[in-house]
Amino acid sequence: MYMAIWWSSLSVLSKILWGVTLAATLVFIIQSILTFIGADVDNSTDFDMDASDLGGDLDGGINLYTFRNFINFILGFGWTAILLKDSVKSKAVLIIIAALVGIALVAIVMYLFRLLAKMQQSGTIDVYKQAVGCTGRVYLTIPGERSGEGKVQITINESVREYQALTDGDTIKTDTPIKVVEVINESTLLVEELNSLIV
Repeated sequence: MYMAIWWSSLSVLSKILWGVTLAATLVFIIQSILTFIGADVDNSTDFDMDASDLGGDLDGGINLYTFRNFINFILGFGWTAILLKDSVKSKAVLIIIAALVGIALVAIVMYLFRLLAKMQQSGTIDVYKQAVGCTGRVYLTIPGERSGEGKVQITINESVREYQALTDGDTIKTDTPIKVVEVINESTLLVEELNSLIV
């Protein structure tokens, strides 16, 4: 009863803000749980774009335009706007503060994932010896004919690892099964679409 009265007292914009923020919070919780139990949460939910699509490359291969980062931004923006809307009278200032918090949250999470990726890749796995022949899926689209890098997630020793990837063939779209055919360096693999290997 109280919740219904509170909800009806909100303006349309406030309802939208609360709805989007709560939805982002729920998705964030689900993503976090799936990440910690080792599930592949991002394979089917990433926007098919990375820094190289915009003519740039982020340091360490970290991709900015992902569904996870979108959720993190909405999370930071939404909760900041909700918590400060009564304290900050100027809507313009409130939006700027909320946007900065959202961007900061994205940057922090990207940094943490970069550290985790480095920790994973500096483990006991010898990628040169163990990656060739492994299968996995495309995480971010791989441009054809080595014209750019994408990302793949492969399973090595029952552990899911993420690497930059090139292909000599046609463009390989997100979530396509692949097989590693060569190791370019410790962080980059040459892959082929798994279906193309089946005669």
